[in-house]
Formats: sequence, C-alpha cells, structure tokens
Amino acid sequence: MSLLNSKTTCDYINFVEAMQTGKDLMKEDKTNLIGFYIILAINTGLRVGDIKKITFEDLSNGELKLKEQKTNKYKSLPLNDNIKKAFEKLSTKRTKGEVFKSQKNVIISTQHLNSLLKDAFIKLLPTHCISSHSLRKTFGRRIYENHNRSEEALIYLSELFNHSSSKTTRAYLGIKKEELNNIYLNL
Repeated sequence: MSLLNSKTTCDYINFVEAMQTGKDLMKEDKTNLIGFYIILAINTGLRVGDIKKITFEDLSNGELKLKEQKTNKYKSLPLNDNIKKAFEKLSTKRTKGEVFKSQKNVIISTQHLNSLLKDAFIKLLPTHCISSHSLRKTFGRRIYENHNRSEEALIYLSELFNHSSSKTTRAYLGIKKEELNNIYLNL
C-alpha cells in the first residue's frame, strides 16, 4: 500500500514466468479466475478497468472490441492462442455477462484483484511491487524484447497504449532508467 499523496511504480514481471504462474493458477478451481486474468492481461496489455468489463460473449468471438475506459477510444484486438486456450479451461458456472465476478456475483474490485495478484507472485517476486498494472507493463516489455528492443517497438507500443510519444512509453516501461544504470554497470 502506498503512502498518502505518494506515487508508487509497480514492476513488470518476466512474461514467461507470468504466463506459467497464470497456467498454474488455472489448474485449481479456487484460483482459476485470477490465473485467467493474468493470461488475458499479459496477452492484451489492457488496463484493469477495461479487462473487468469483458464478457463471456466478448471472448467467444475470437476478437475483443471495446471502448477504453480511460481514453474513450474504440479498440479491436484479436485473441491469440494463449487466451483462447485459457478461456477453454476457465472453470465457472456462468457463461454470460462479465467474466471477472466474485462468488457474490459482483465485479471484482481492483483492490481485491491487486491483493490476489500480490499473493500469486509473492514467492516468485517477494520484494517487487506487483499490481494489475504490472501485467500491462509485462505485455509492453514482451513486445519490446520480441522486437529486439527497437525504437520501432516503442512506437508500436506508444500507439497500443495510447501514449503521446515513444518517450512516454520508454519511461513507462522503465527502459530509460535501465539503460542509464547499465552505463555505470558496464564500465
């Protein structure tokens, strides 16, 4: 929990480790939904508010079409095989309406979701700040790495994240700090 009027920046998680954590959590009924959330989040890069509004009907089409909560922009993205396979394994009694509902049939709060994520990653990353936003950063870092850490990847991500520039995206992903630290470490 952050101090009043202070900013905290949560860390990204290695994509492969996050994916494995999501798959492992999906094996248990009690943690199945949080496992699916992890897989969906790291494969779409969507904000928590947008993910929480996703319905079973949305996922059945093979493509997500939504209006982003923060920007009010419309977005359409295909569901990759990771998401499709996880969706098939999602064990829930419901088949309609919002996916991320609690047993009390209300949409899971962001605070509760963040608590579940911290619990899910505590053994893997005990000293890291983990939140729903970590998964969005995980998506971004995966794209950046898959495109050989190129400026082109930052431009793509800037558009996907609706950032004003690739400079904003670089700071968002913590790349600038990492590069500056490497200057000192590689002397």
